[in-house]
Amino acid sequence: MTKPGMNRRTLLKAGAGAAGLAMLGGAGPAFAADKRIRMYWWGSKERADRTIATNKLYQEANAGVNIDGETLAWGDYWPRLATQTAGRNAPDVIQMDYRYIFEYARREALLPLDQFVGKALKLDDFAPAAVDSGKVDGKIFGVSLGGNSAASLYDRVAFETAGVKPPDFDTSWADLAKLSAELTKAAKKPGFFGVMDAGGLESVLECWLRTRGQELYTPDGKLGFGEKDIQEWFAYWADMRKNGGCVTPDLQALDKQAPENNMLTLGKAAIGFAHSNQLVAYQALNKSKLGITSYPTGGAGGKPGQYLKPSMLFSISARTKEPEEAAKILSFYINDLKAGKALGVERGVPASAAVLKAITPDLDDLGKAGAEYVAAMSSRVGALPPPPPPGAGEIQVLIRRVNEQVGFNRLSVADAAKQFVTESTTILGRG
Repeated sequence: MTKPGMNRRTLLKAGAGAAGLAMLGGAGPAFAADKRIRMYWWGSKERADRTIATNKLYQEANAGVNIDGETLAWGDYWPRLATQTAGRNAPDVIQMDYRYIFEYARREALLPLDQFVGKALKLDDFAPAAVDSGKVDGKIFGVSLGGNSAASLYDRVAFETAGVKPPDFDTSWADLAKLSAELTKAAKKPGFFGVMDAGGLESVLECWLRTRGQELYTPDGKLGFGEKDIQEWFAYWADMRKNGGCVTPDLQALDKQAPENNMLTLGKAAIGFAHSNQLVAYQALNKSKLGITSYPTGGAGGKPGQYLKPSMLFSISARTKEPEEAAKILSFYINDLKAGKALGVERGVPASAAVLKAITPDLDDLGKAGAEYVAAMSSRVGALPPPPPPGAGEIQVLIRRVNEQVGFNRLSVADAAKQFVTESTTILGRG
């Protein structure tokens, strides 16, 4: 029996994602602590360094508390969390994504936080929308660690050297295909292309669908698009491969959805897709100066493709033995000014107005660029999408697999679209 947690199907798909897990202890010896809190997050070394520094601040202010950190890259993070949750061994404090919080909360794997609000957990400085971003079915299951939006990151030097105009807020999907092919040709560097292959990235597909007035999922948990739509999506990237605009499938297969192995960081593409708060981590890994702009638009008559969302949230395991201490840690992360300065905007623009005001003077150029980007996007975004249904995580893996099969010529675009819709419908039907 795996409840509370994930069902058997979710556990079986968890696989061997634990490889590469980093264990990051607290500031003092574990045996000296009266309370031990396990914290789990995904992200880069930059995030790990900032998180460890913040945890040390908390421990210095709260004698007898030891926070043990665990971190993995995004692709390995969720399988391990599913395994730990099913095994009733989930960490106390869990970094949670908007796309997963609904499934985990509804499977009773997360602790409702309403009981702590106004006590151990202070949300006084949060706008209602920021509080609502962590709600599931009317209850608070997560607190926002920062706001962000999807973003295109690009190598400024590569575009300047090639004499090609880089993408901007008005670049359409058609424009992206054209400028990417131009960049590849002008760069004259073997193994270097205009853009990564994003045909297998759910977040990019979602934006593309929304510019067409569609959603990834309907409010009742079904696909928000049809076979014809996904066929056009796969065809767009197939054409990009043919004209040399995007990287080859063997290169894209190296991307494990982490800043360290994104095609931009590996020097294989001039454009990569990420989230605005990741600019700090990407720049730390890239020698060339990076630029940031939006995902492509739908062109004339297109609808907003992007939305503002909590870049990530902190949630508490339903099985934690230290619920109040865990809630105090959450409150510290989002309200304490020293913590805010240690964290900066690497996890997104703080939801607390007081924290944002306190850290703004100390932000470096990258931090300011991230904050300015979110501000600029505020008038260009649409509403938050319907919450992803159970099985959305499997579909996220499915689209990558099917896109790879198209890239390696194992499936035609038409067959890929049919297979994707059939398998996705089956996954969603299991609930």
